[in-house]
Amino acid sequence: MNYPLLVVESEQETRLILVDYFQQEGYDVLSAETGIEMREHLDRQDFDVVLLDAQLLSGDSLMITRELRSRSDMGIILLNGREDNIDKIIGLEMGADDYIAKPFELRELLVRVKNLMWRVSRSREHAPLTQHVDCQQIQFGDWFFDIQRRSLSQHGEPIKLTKAEYELLVALASNPHQVLTREAILNMISHRVDTPNDRTIDVLIRRLRSKMECDPKTPQIIVTIHGEGYMFAGT
Repeated sequence: MNYPLLVVESEQETRLILVDYFQQEGYDVLSAETGIEMREHLDRQDFDVVLLDAQLLSGDSLMITRELRSRSDMGIILLNGREDNIDKIIGLEMGADDYIAKPFELRELLVRVKNLMWRVSRSREHAPLTQHVDCQQIQFGDWFFDIQRRSLSQHGEPIKLTKAEYELLVALASNPHQVLTREAILNMISHRVDTPNDRTIDVLIRRLRSKMECDPKTPQIIVTIHGEGYMFAGT
């Protein structure tokens, strides 16, 4: 079985060590020195996890992290030569799933990669539940949701959404008139939300309703199906 892994690392020695180690562990590994090379690989194939040098010589690691997260559900682990909590927080906010400081133990990194691949795989196993909307623009009532642009508006007035609220709305709007359990929703967004659980989904639903429903107590767009979950009834 292949485990597609992409190593994006400026330091040649570190890059070669990582490629050799993970190949010995049975992974299908490709490497890149720059963001340009990384994009060339991504255009040709999909990867489960990307190991990304947080200090690329081009200096665009954080923007690359955001770009990767916007285009794919792949796992992202940032590798940083500095033990800096600010760097870690910013990296995670940009969409990274994990962060490890250099120098790191290869076996520890292997465990992190395995765990992240399992989470990504588990999330993708629920993909049949999500009938992704072919059109990235969804209109329902007075609302307009542009998935690609990450924008929601009512009567042309933009409504601000947090990242978690946006991902929740994508999950619901991509499955109109289908009941989604809390677990199913959780699997669609869980690796982007800290310490997720059923309560997380309920809180996000309430927050989204407060921004979208005329009367959040009697929702018409995001409906509760008691004992089962939630359904998007807006379209």
